[in-house]
Amino acid sequence: MPGNVLSGDQMAWALVADNEPGTICQQADVQYDFVANKFILQSFGQKIVIDVSNFTISSPTALGDQLLHRQGYFFDLACLWYLGKAKNKPLSGRLASPASLSGGEIFQKGTHVLPLDQIASRYGNDLDGFYKKGLELGGKQLEHGDASLLLYPFPRVPVTLILWGPDEDFPARADMFFDMTCEQHLPTDVIWSTAMTSVLIML
Repeated sequence: MPGNVLSGDQMAWALVADNEPGTICQQADVQYDFVANKFILQSFGQKIVIDVSNFTISSPTALGDQLLHRQGYFFDLACLWYLGKAKNKPLSGRLASPASLSGGEIFQKGTHVLPLDQIASRYGNDLDGFYKKGLELGGKQLEHGDASLLLYPFPRVPVTLILWGPDEDFPARADMFFDMTCEQHLPTDVIWSTAMTSVLIML
């Protein structure tokens, strides 16, 4: 690998390179181009291409390119960890707040606090806009709160966003939940990166 790549990147790429492609495809629910040596991952409804030979991550779509360049290091590292660590396990259907996860206290400290207030501020009085943006990202409409979405940053790691509009007593509020199985696929710090990506891509 290139000498100027950070050790964190090297470790993440090694997670992918050290596993058999067919196994990764089954475990992570992704596709693999055996000729080009590239994984094809669906993220927020966008095609993401992970080139193991050249250590690059790219997308042929405008939204996918925005995801990669706007979220930068957060998303790249999470992609690789997901490919390397995902398990072929069914979703539990039970929701967990990020703070309730093992080591989830990081979600409550300083710069690790998710900027969900920005989603509330932007969409609290624009529920249609909230749904429109979510559908652009391959999301599904749910029936929680005043408005809610199911987004897929990774095939086996869905994110639920719930929005409450403002009323006489309370300002608008947004909450995020993961499926209880998320910890089987990603370590807590990478779940945080995935959560940050999910918030920022909505803004």
